[in-house]
Amino acid sequence: MISLDPAKAREYIDRIDRFRILVMGRANAGKTTILQRVCNTTDQPEIFNGKGEKVCMFRGICSRLMMCRARGEHNIEDELVFKSNPRFVFHDSRGFEAGSEGEFKMMKEFVMDRAKTTKLDKRIHAIWFCIPLNESHRMVTAAEKKFFDECDTGHVPVIVLLTKTDTLALDALLEVMGDDSDENDAVEWAADVEKRKLNECLVKVNSWLKELRYPPHDYLSLTGMQEEGADCTTLLTCTVNALSEEGLQQLLISTQQSNLGLCIEFAITK
Repeated sequence: MISLDPAKAREYIDRIDRFRILVMGRANAGKTTILQRVCNTTDQPEIFNGKGEKVCMFRGICSRLMMCRARGEHNIEDELVFKSNPRFVFHDSRGFEAGSEGEFKMMKEFVMDRAKTTKLDKRIHAIWFCIPLNESHRMVTAAEKKFFDECDTGHVPVIVLLTKTDTLALDALLEVMGDDSDENDAVEWAADVEKRKLNECLVKVNSWLKELRYPPHDYLSLTGMQEEGADCTTLLTCTVNALSEEGLQQLLISTQQSNLGLCIEFAITK
């Protein structure tokens, strides 16, 4: 892991005006929805290539509904930007989860280069790795294990996000209904069962990944993301706390000036 001189890091940070995040995870993991909630929009992002030239717009990260690029033409270098909050730049890792060695190598080279470059305007500042719970039988696959065992992200924190958590609500309700409970009581008890199941998933994922060579910095379960206007304060706070440079923390906070709770919490802790 490289070390950046604090004075030089501060000088670089002062020249950065956009916070850059790599979002990872298999198809249909809810990534597009998370980015929309963070940027407070229902619109799709615009895509720009590494030169800043607009490529196209598409419907859904990792979906088959891409309007301009076919599956094999996806470029991790592309920048995804929402008009509602252009101070965020997102990259999508789509491809390596399918098991292609070539795509994994391309993703790894991008991550290691962008995580360690001293050109901080091109550096990724955080990585969100999405693991959907609607496939609880395979929460952590060989692809996830390969990433956390081989990809050294240096100073860049990786946060595992458990997504599609709403699927646990039905599982919980079916579990309590099976006890011949009154329907009203079952709904109330189901909420507690859902929390227990969610915690169990967190514990399992943590136990599977913590023994690997480059484990995640933190784990977070996201609930209610399917609702427009969902509160992303917990996600943003977790990301702020994971950053090692105060300048980068301030940069992330500056993208969320409308989030009074986050700004107040950051001001108090500092």
